[in-house]
Amino acid sequence: MSGYALRANPTCGSCVFMKISGMGFSLDGVGFTHANGYRALRGITLSVAPGERVALIGASGAGKTTLLQVLAASLKPGDGRVNLLGADPWAGSPRALRALRARIGLVHQAAPIPPRQRVVTAVLAGRLGQWPLWKSLVSLVVPADPEGARRELARLDLAERLFDRCDRLSGGQLQRVALARVLYQQPDLLLADEPVSAMDPALSELTVALLNEEALRRGVTLVASLHAVDLALRHFARVVGVKDGVILFDLPAAEVSETLLRELYASEGGLPSAGGVGSDAGLAVGLSPLRCA
Repeated sequence: MSGYALRANPTCGSCVFMKISGMGFSLDGVGFTHANGYRALRGITLSVAPGERVALIGASGAGKTTLLQVLAASLKPGDGRVNLLGADPWAGSPRALRALRARIGLVHQAAPIPPRQRVVTAVLAGRLGQWPLWKSLVSLVVPADPEGARRELARLDLAERLFDRCDRLSGGQLQRVALARVLYQQPDLLLADEPVSAMDPALSELTVALLNEEALRRGVTLVASLHAVDLALRHFARVVGVKDGVILFDLPAAEVSETLLRELYASEGGLPSAGGVGSDAGLAVGLSPLRCA
């Protein structure tokens, strides 16, 4: 078992949970087709309330990453309507779009971090969209807030790697740096795309718990794509199943049945899991966790 433990952010004192603030999002009939002609999303209609925490599950290639990129205002859908944090991201000026993106944090599955970049610089990049240009440029040479970066890394047991180069970290450590960057950003909409895919089961459990704790503490909306069904069912009250670019189901976790899960993962031949045999999630749906073939 790793020594990595959940830590309350020291800036919140006793970490009294904040009441829900900000706005959620809504998608109405959203579709997206990639440049190669592949239709990744078809008729997606989904509303998430402020402060709600939702898990996306589904087989590889189901459209989860594309959906998160639409929610991050990184991709403009070809069909339907999008409202993010009370605004249509594509109806305003480029400046308004940049301001909206600065309020949205996305933890990428493969963090877009330059290998030679120092960890402190990678974490502080979370606020580049909020800082004036001069501060962002200076921070590339002299980190503007090393203690702030250290504080978020400490929550993930990485404080001692503050000034290391990112190419000296493992895949799981890089994923934790990417999470620290988004924690430092303090977005109003927190998105995570397979944030624990390179971590062992113990770290995966604690990291997903930390994401939920952060969203609950700050009262912000969280949407996380997870390949491990047991993590999704254990940590999220609402689970959305995505298959072939459409929503197969949108249910409370307690109502996600074995039949639905087998239909969702039919193309993979089994249910992906981060837990061992006998995990709570497997029991919750009457299954022993199965790995993908």
